[in-house]
Amino acid sequence: MVVGEMVEQVDLVVVGGGPGGYTAALRAAELGIKTMIVDMQPKPGGVCLHMGCIPSKALLHAAEVINVSRHAAEIGIEFASPKIDVDRLRGWKESVVDKLAQGISGMLKSAKVERLVGRAILQDSRSLRVDREGESAVRVKFKHCILATGSRPTRLPKLFKNEKDMDSPLILDSTSALKLSDVPKQLLVLGGGYIGLEMGTVYAALGSEVSVVEMTDGLLPGVDRDLVRPLATRLSEEFKQILLSTTVNTIEVQKGKVLVHMQGKDAPERLEFDKVLIAVGRRPNSEDLGLENTEVEVDKQGFIKVDESLRTTDKRIFAIGDISGQPMLAHRAIRQAYVAAEAIAGKPSVYDNRAVPAVVFTEPEIAWCGLTDIEAKEQGIKVGSAKFPWSASGRAMTINDPAGMTKVLYCPETTRVLGVGIVGARAGDLIAEAVLAMEMGAVLEDLAVSIHPHPTLSETINEASLAALARIERQKGQELEKQATSR
Repeated sequence: MVVGEMVEQVDLVVVGGGPGGYTAALRAAELGIKTMIVDMQPKPGGVCLHMGCIPSKALLHAAEVINVSRHAAEIGIEFASPKIDVDRLRGWKESVVDKLAQGISGMLKSAKVERLVGRAILQDSRSLRVDREGESAVRVKFKHCILATGSRPTRLPKLFKNEKDMDSPLILDSTSALKLSDVPKQLLVLGGGYIGLEMGTVYAALGSEVSVVEMTDGLLPGVDRDLVRPLATRLSEEFKQILLSTTVNTIEVQKGKVLVHMQGKDAPERLEFDKVLIAVGRRPNSEDLGLENTEVEVDKQGFIKVDESLRTTDKRIFAIGDISGQPMLAHRAIRQAYVAAEAIAGKPSVYDNRAVPAVVFTEPEIAWCGLTDIEAKEQGIKVGSAKFPWSASGRAMTINDPAGMTKVLYCPETTRVLGVGIVGARAGDLIAEAVLAMEMGAVLEDLAVSIHPHPTLSETINEASLAALARIERQKGQELEKQATSR
């Protein structure tokens, strides 16, 4: 033990103050467990609140307001060109974050969850050390530990001619892009995944000429192509250029500009930008935790191995959220937090959810849950599908946003709902109905006969299910006709 080191003893210590961490701490305290939460940030909320989900959605709302005003002329309402005060916009975004952080702090205080600010390093399976800046370290002895340390942006040092250029203010990642220090005239987004497209949407609305480079042959790799298509059409109008099947060879910072050398279909060999945003994914924060001092096992991708109760290979230590595997989503971490806290309390709680929704908050939004066409094909699962175009939706037409679609995947034999995908306005809000349906084992008829309010976008789920049932009926009729003909 270090001389002067303080010692504290708790039933549970949670490492990480993000949505998974603070939810686990609150649930554990609710169950009567003496709990401490340790985080490197002075304010709780983690990456999601301070450098991810919340600030990005605040800026995306601003982008939506700008874009709605620009398209209002189509319905006979004209606005003057928006005047964008970047400082005030940044201040508003930060005020939203601060208010939410204060709320979390208040909840933790009310629940009597002790908080420590510092870096936690496991010493063994029963204790960890918290190194605090300017203060003595604290040794925490625990009965159980929940690791919820989240993830960080992936860096690409091999792309830079000079490695120090990677730390140039002209090179952005998702964290620095959200700080909104300025609005570059020419912005390159490296990566056509959800982070790159969301941030590209923000900067394009604010006035940047946005270019996107994606190494695969389509945006949002892995997402249902039917859902991506309307978004790709819209972004081709909003962005300066989208270069698919293109790779970046080198990046160099010269005289206040970023020179990017690339190769690919229809791609120029070299382009110059004011800033480059690298958005090629995230990595779990499983290093430098002292895991080597425990029995916790980590896989090749850096994810901590867990069982259905989120217990690691060390029986006293649990792991939730981004460090426990894909998908790396805040709402998955929140659900896992409940499971881990309840399992520690001795409850028969397991993480066995059938559907984890995913949302891309672009314009239009894309949301899905359950099985996709791509996954069904890869896994050799036979599925039926039906689509309902939003051009036939009264509500979509009245909000002047008909470029959407709702798609339902189902088992041809049982008609059980296997997956739902939506592209269009507020898709992220609509997908919750599909998640509930899948968790309850719903069949197409459940969605088809449930009365949905009219006119609303939620009706499109109902209509897609009715279309699927109609398709099944036609197929049965065709089979009967074939049988009759063969006689």
